[in-house]
Amino acid sequence: MKATDKVEIGTTGLQVTRLGLGGVALSGAPPATDPGQNTSEMEATHLIHRSLDLGVNYFDTAPMYGVGQSERRYGDALRDVERERYVLSTKVGRVLDPVEPGSMEMAWSFDFSRQGAIRSFETSLERLGLDDVDILYIHDPDDHYQQALTQTFPFLMELRAQGRVKAIGAGMNQWEMELQFAKEGLFDCFLLAGRYTLLDQTALPEFLPYCVERNISVVAGGPYNSGILAVGPRQGATFNYRAAPPEMMDKAQAINAVCERHQVPLRAAALQFILAHPALASVIPGARSVSEVEENVQLIEYPIPVALWADLKQEKL
Repeated sequence: MKATDKVEIGTTGLQVTRLGLGGVALSGAPPATDPGQNTSEMEATHLIHRSLDLGVNYFDTAPMYGVGQSERRYGDALRDVERERYVLSTKVGRVLDPVEPGSMEMAWSFDFSRQGAIRSFETSLERLGLDDVDILYIHDPDDHYQQALTQTFPFLMELRAQGRVKAIGAGMNQWEMELQFAKEGLFDCFLLAGRYTLLDQTALPEFLPYCVERNISVVAGGPYNSGILAVGPRQGATFNYRAAPPEMMDKAQAINAVCERHQVPLRAAALQFILAHPALASVIPGARSVSEVEENVQLIEYPIPVALWADLKQEKL
């Protein structure tokens, strides 16, 4: 597998590279595990351009990421890039407003109404400096299923019919509601964060087979489960954005021991495991620097012996 191999999103004709670029880290928002490690605007521009130079063509963002800064940084970096060179996704379901009248500081709030989705989409286009996006996701409608289905989703369908987006879906940290959406409507793809990883395969029995059967593509966000598969099972490692519970720490330690035995980086196994499933089109780890972008390409292409996967299966991992 090459990081730049391409896969079609559903039946849309959109072709995305197996490795994409998540938009949280480059937004300038510091990670909870290291508040001092934020990405400058210049570095964000460089890492987006370096991704393009390496052949990565899929970029994901959302209004929430950096409270608009992720979209704005993508817009600035891609302003003079030929539109056919990249596939870009963003999201609706959150709107941005000043924290108080006249303030330049923005805050986000949920809004899955039709008008909220319209405002979210139009302001995203302004920050991105674009007239359209390729993929539009409904973002985290966990507590708003009915409104998202009856108000947000019809708006997305209209945009797709008008050609202003090419593919529509939902982006969530759970698979159960995404499966409900898949059964209710004509979704092309889903962004699933953290529920099909080397550590957490809860989406495997029901959700992924359904997507394969219906030719719905899945993009994997959060491939390191928010940290533990990136830094390894060490003190302070996070799982699902919280301190890793003992059972996940133990499982990660066992997986890491197998990887060390075969001299394979844990992160390489984490990324390649995800992409081995036929439902998965792309994986989108974030990057805070050019070196991380380059490393992600190397990890996707790192040679992993078949024996490693056999050992993981034998040890019921």
